Amino acid sequence: METNKIVEKDLQEKCERVMLAGVDTGEDQEEFERSMTELAELARACVMEPVGMVTQRMESVNKSLYLGSGKVQELSETARILEAELVIFNDTLTPSQLRNLQEELKIPVMDRTALILDIFEKRAGTREARLQVESARLQYLLPRLVGMHEALTRQGGTSGSMSSRGAGEKKLELDRRRIEHRISELNRELEQITKERKTQRKKRQSSGIPVVALVGYTNAGKSTIMNRMLDKYGMDEEKKVLEKDMLFATLDTSVRKICTGNNKDFLLSDTVGFIHKLPHGLVKAFRATLMELAEADLLLQVVDYSDPYYQKQMETTKETIAQLGAGAIPMITVFNKLDRVEESRFYPKVTGNKVYISAREEDSLTVLTEQILERVYADFREVYLLIPYEKGSIVSYFMENAQVLSMEYEKEGTRLRVKCHPGDKEKYSCYEERKAE
Repeated sequence: METNKIVEKDLQEKCERVMLAGVDTGEDQEEFERSMTELAELARACVMEPVGMVTQRMESVNKSLYLGSGKVQELSETARILEAELVIFNDTLTPSQLRNLQEELKIPVMDRTALILDIFEKRAGTREARLQVESARLQYLLPRLVGMHEALTRQGGTSGSMSSRGAGEKKLELDRRRIEHRISELNRELEQITKERKTQRKKRQSSGIPVVALVGYTNAGKSTIMNRMLDKYGMDEEKKVLEKDMLFATLDTSVRKICTGNNKDFLLSDTVGFIHKLPHGLVKAFRATLMELAEADLLLQVVDYSDPYYQKQMETTKETIAQLGAGAIPMITVFNKLDRVEESRFYPKVTGNKVYISAREEDSLTVLTEQILERVYADFREVYLLIPYEKGSIVSYFMENAQVLSMEYEKEGTRLRVKCHPGDKEKYSCYEERKAE
């Protein structure tokens, strides 16, 4: 699989030594510590080695340097001693902050947004994902072009024409035009892909098969659940998705049909994971992909129960789902990885809309599947039908699209007792019989 090769290649590369830096505004100490820990994990996911961390408590970030000037000097000295090759900041830096910090630190600077974009760029396995990431990166880069050509003169004359501008200013203008042109090209290509996705969704909806979408924080176990479901119900190995214990192992939305028997099938969709401070540009770029959520009949919010910050991660997931307009869709919260939590001995278990499991264990998958089927087929109605023999195609339809509870061959035709979609019950109501007393 192409994505597997990319990940393996990344892990073989020499790790770049990096420093981490962040500002604690004092609003939520636990939130800040979690965010810095996550920044270190993101760096490792991008094949970097965090060698040190500098933080500062401030009411608000410094508008020109992000950190205070004294703290920047401390960061510079620490980076020199630890031989860091790059400094990563825990927030999105403004163009002026980025420029000023690079001048002060004398080594490359990156912010959290650029780091996440780098990870997405390395993990993008399909053409659609690559286009989405490129679009997000160019939109991030566009306002940061200023200052990139400071070595060249910026002043060439008094006229407004490009011919009278300095070399640096002309280069800047050309770069901006190229980027804007490329963004337009990408938008057109992505619009075409969006249309294709809508067509695919319409076909799935017309099939009447319920759609269940896996959502949640990155590395919560969504891909593991998908793959174990495929194992459990005898799907081909090639249908599996990339599964790895790392942030953003997969970016591509994958849809697989899960055949549980007796026409109780459902489509399971594995979507890109969420993360705290997920760049707005990425949410926007991946909106077409993430719209799979808005079309789902049921959401499975997968939560890493072994993570000490799982409640904060649930809040992030809830906010992102709301942004995508999927907040009203029924949802089961799947607390996963209970095998890693010492005090959690009793699982799998179900409490209301919460399911406690370990995705790697067979009985957990059985319980989860039961909960899924109970909800996605909750509106199915039991109906008795007598279908004339000349209407054999209707019997075939119910055999393929309903749960056939019994079938008898009578003189007048085929008598069926089925559980079917309300739409089918109404459509074939002319063949309906009342239940025998």
